[in-house]
Amino acid sequence: MHQRRSLSFLLIVLLALSFSLTGRVRAAPSQRNEHQVCPGRSGPGTSRCHAWAEPDASASPIGLTPSRMKSVYHFSTSLTAGAGKRIAIVDAYDLPTAEADLNAFSAKFGLPACTTANGCFKKINQNGGTSSYPKYDGGWGLEIAMDIEWAHAIAPAAKILLVEASNNLNSNLFAAEDMASAHAAYVSNSWGGSEFSGETSIDSYFKKSGISFFFSAGDGGLPAEYPSASPYVISVGGTTLNFSGTTYVSETGWSHGGGGCSAYETATSAQAALGGYPQVKCGGKRATPDVSLDADPNSGAAVYDSSSYYGQSGWYQVGGTSLSAPMWAARSAVAGVVMNSSFVYNKANIPFRDIHYGNNGAPCLTGYDLCAGRGSWVGSTP
Repeated sequence: MHQRRSLSFLLIVLLALSFSLTGRVRAAPSQRNEHQVCPGRSGPGTSRCHAWAEPDASASPIGLTPSRMKSVYHFSTSLTAGAGKRIAIVDAYDLPTAEADLNAFSAKFGLPACTTANGCFKKINQNGGTSSYPKYDGGWGLEIAMDIEWAHAIAPAAKILLVEASNNLNSNLFAAEDMASAHAAYVSNSWGGSEFSGETSIDSYFKKSGISFFFSAGDGGLPAEYPSASPYVISVGGTTLNFSGTTYVSETGWSHGGGGCSAYETATSAQAALGGYPQVKCGGKRATPDVSLDADPNSGAAVYDSSSYYGQSGWYQVGGTSLSAPMWAARSAVAGVVMNSSFVYNKANIPFRDIHYGNNGAPCLTGYDLCAGRGSWVGSTP
């Protein structure tokens, strides 16, 4: 039985590497130039974004489209999904073309326009102002484009609030976090850094009644990162979607998806109640991620950025847990629920696709694991 499962997994991997998402033959991974959009590890008191991409732009979309992503996960295709909700996106630096890029993306894929004029989109700085914004950064700019476009793709009727921190200093990102949570019930964050002693003293940024916080788990495998490790956020890990030609085959753990046991945070009561693997492995500490969605840049999403990234502009195929986090935030907004540890770990609340194969430094197993958490959200309910 084990041998048959191993052979099946090998076949899946070979198919995934042989075909692109549109049926074209792709180069082998060693020949591609995918890299971290915000390279290098974060230093003390700083964070980096968790996006991966190739610097080569295209004149037409490459990567998964909104309809394709929704098909794989059986998400709602209604253009009114998310109505009455607001999703805040917190990132560092500025993307001057954010609104224009969002609407080029929307027009290309038949999504409703999301503009300042119609009240759907708003961009503010970390102090809430609209008259001045931080300086532009190409890497964080591509991150911003992905975050707002894919939050809108999954919840096309939800309002989008983009809050731009002055830079990637945690003090400024946390100030932006406060601004975001004061104006939106769903707050998506695609950034983080190394854990540090004393982090528990600032968990209060995320302990707010009725507000759902989402953080990408990281894109370097183990160990756990912060703020993903905070017990008051939903830590979102990453998977790989495997295709044969244009046909979806399976979902496996992404090798670079973040996860691991926190060095400082204690598991929530809901997570601790799982017992078994996470608590044996983590000894009562917070285990990450909680959940996952597509993050592998090889099965990445189409993103439009008309500002200069590596001297180019246009369409990119982008991944990283930076992609899975805003999709989870948007899917939660569509459901209209407060997404916290108690909700995620109540088995009756969310239909999960358990991820059995893959490894990010920890193996994907049956049930909860440090590779993909509880798994991926599938289905249009709740």
